[in-house]
Amino acid sequence: MPIRILIVDDSLFFRRALREVFSSDPRLEVVGEASNGRQAVLKACELKPDIMTMDVEMPIMDGISAVRRITERCPTAILMLSALTKAGAEATLDALDAGAVDFFPKNGDDPDDTLARSGRRLCSRVRMLALRSQRENGRAGGSAPAATERAAPPPRPATYSAGTRQQRAAPSGFLSRQGLVVIGASTGGPAAVPAVLGKLPTGFPLPILIAQHMPGAFTGPFAQRLNDSMPIQVIEAKDGEVLRPGVGYVIPGGQHGEIAGRHGAYKLNLRAPVSNEHYRPSVTLAFSSAARVAGDDLLAVVLTGMGDDGADGARDVVAKNGHVWSQDQASSVIYGMPAAIAKANLAEAILPLTQIGAAIGGALR
Repeated sequence: MPIRILIVDDSLFFRRALREVFSSDPRLEVVGEASNGRQAVLKACELKPDIMTMDVEMPIMDGISAVRRITERCPTAILMLSALTKAGAEATLDALDAGAVDFFPKNGDDPDDTLARSGRRLCSRVRMLALRSQRENGRAGGSAPAATERAAPPPRPATYSAGTRQQRAAPSGFLSRQGLVVIGASTGGPAAVPAVLGKLPTGFPLPILIAQHMPGAFTGPFAQRLNDSMPIQVIEAKDGEVLRPGVGYVIPGGQHGEIAGRHGAYKLNLRAPVSNEHYRPSVTLAFSSAARVAGDDLLAVVLTGMGDDGADGARDVVAKNGHVWSQDQASSVIYGMPAAIAKANLAEAILPLTQIGAAIGGALR
């Protein structure tokens, strides 16, 4: 059965463009369109689509208000389509707070990255998010996992609990006061990262590097929101920044962040990606560089996301006797990046999202 999509945008041209993109994938079916938020609420409850694409700025009712009402009345997976501007970033983060599950840029960082060129990525994102929603709601069509969301084999048998596909309590007391925490996330990360940071103990003393796949216009507002609501200070990182204890550093979108310096005196270097480096920022580069400097005093945490970014870096962490944790399948929006860690038998602990922050606090000795 095809995945049923409702398109919401006030531009007739853009709705047609989206319909054309989705029609190229036989696994997708557009079941309706809406030109404003009020229509979106009515059609969401009437058509009960598997997923909706939602614009932000629309007449009569904006996209953020529509997301809020749909979440209250007839919960549906909603993918925001966002402009790559500061205002677009703020509005998209508001929509995620209101209940949207993810966002996709209407235009890429590259001016040539038009909707037609990014159509395959958009279709893939829609399929993954819709399949996740189907499974959560027990709808038909959601019984078979997608390839990037398959269940992981048992990691590190010593602590693996076969009945739940989830490990028991994470180890504690292994990080010194000169240690480092690096967090990697993609799809679902804008909600998962604050869920982790929000559970850290007050006065957490280690620097935390955050590699979140996100456009460059979004990471500044994202860091500011985290700073306003989290128990630690959070900033968007700058090139050459010396990492201070108890501060979270968000790597700017569209760049890579690599740890330099020495154990206990960490420095972050930023660089532009080359053409074949798809993930920006790269979780693998952040993990690998941190492993070289921090060694066994490193905790690398892989959160929800599509793809397998971070897996190669996690191998380097384990090779240096560092520690790798990943989010469990049940709490991941997309079980791609964490599944790659578990499948490669790299995860020392696999934890529900709600437990990761407190467990990081308990990792201190």
